[in-house]
Amino acid sequence: MLKHTSVIAALLLIVGIASAQMNQIEFVEYDLDNGLHVILHQDKSTPIVAVTMMYHVGSKNENPDRTGFAHFFEHLLFEGSENIDRGDFSKYVENAGGIINANTSNDRTFYYELLPSNQLELGLWLESERMLHARVDIEGVETQREVVKEERRQRVDNQPYGSILEESLSRSFTTHPYKWPVIGSMDHLDAATEEDYKTFYNNFYTPNNAVLSIAGDMDVEQTKQLINKYFATIPIKNPNVFRPNIVEPPLAREIRDTVFDNIQLPGVVLVNRIPEQGTEDFYAVSMLNTLLSTGESSRFHKALVDKEQKAMFVFSLPLPTEDPGVAITFSIANMGVDPNDLEKGIHAEVDKVKTELITESEFQKLRNQIENNFVSGNSTVAGIAESLANYHMYLGDTNLINTELNKYLAVTREDIQEAAQKYYTDKRVVLHYLPKQ
Repeated sequence: MLKHTSVIAALLLIVGIASAQMNQIEFVEYDLDNGLHVILHQDKSTPIVAVTMMYHVGSKNENPDRTGFAHFFEHLLFEGSENIDRGDFSKYVENAGGIINANTSNDRTFYYELLPSNQLELGLWLESERMLHARVDIEGVETQREVVKEERRQRVDNQPYGSILEESLSRSFTTHPYKWPVIGSMDHLDAATEEDYKTFYNNFYTPNNAVLSIAGDMDVEQTKQLINKYFATIPIKNPNVFRPNIVEPPLAREIRDTVFDNIQLPGVVLVNRIPEQGTEDFYAVSMLNTLLSTGESSRFHKALVDKEQKAMFVFSLPLPTEDPGVAITFSIANMGVDPNDLEKGIHAEVDKVKTELITESEFQKLRNQIENNFVSGNSTVAGIAESLANYHMYLGDTNLINTELNKYLAVTREDIQEAAQKYYTDKRVVLHYLPKQ
């Protein structure tokens, strides 16, 4: 149900430096007997509460012959439940003056309600209905199939440069499930039976595969009682949730290809393999990407957009994934600029980082940007709730919301240089997007 405005916005929504706040964020966490992990953060500054549920299932958990299920369920589980009429799930929140939405990634599916604090119990009831007995039947499946097909047409097939993620990942991975797109295959969704959908629901929408994270204006002890009321009796549907254990071999060479699209200006896409989030090298790669493309004073913008005027824009970002993933650099060429020249300009800026340490002043500015990202990232209760769930689910340490900034600030100028040398090599994927003839 995540709304996209363009492929660029979609990419930027997927990524970003993990959030933390300079002020200590207090929280309480515990497990129910059925394995549901609960995280509570009290913030009485505004009468709002965010009720969020994160399931540890994304596109990488799918059967290769049934791709797109994780994203499909993001839509399907708004159909209703045994106690909620079809189509009324969202109405409960909207009628209470709240906001409801969801999104899916390679690694997890995230649902949330942002509600007036006196409607906390409503959010808990809705999420318990979603987990316990959602409406997974052929009528809802057929309805949402058409919704997902239309989403693909709008976001991928008919969107200029809309296939960048799909084209990049399919060439960057040969064995790991990251090779297929989160939206999946429409043929797979059409071929699936009602029983396939019910099996997926029972395999992954189980309390021992979820994190309930709540932040905002609430009383912690009363909230615990409500959580016990709505979730404690939900049974474990699947004690052994499937986790792929696939190690993608290194890229042995450069993979270069051309993609013809309904575009007016050529685009250049460079894809480099990087380590998974939470590792020391990932922090260095993240800071490298901030250096290269964040803001008008970034190296790419100053060199390729302002000075040489080779590009309309350039951005570079790492995808924060649970397993080793990729960083993507995407640029659109200025009118009349050969994409080969633009590609050379991008490589030249990366090569400068490889051969010359960034200046102390530039490094300090970079650190300031990182700190600002952490502060702004958790400026809302919804952002805090999601960050808390992410840190627990991905890295097994919820308190990283208070300490991960130190890991970024521990990165040195030498670490950034070494990251460029180690990961930005000629063993990469290079795509040139060209207008269809």
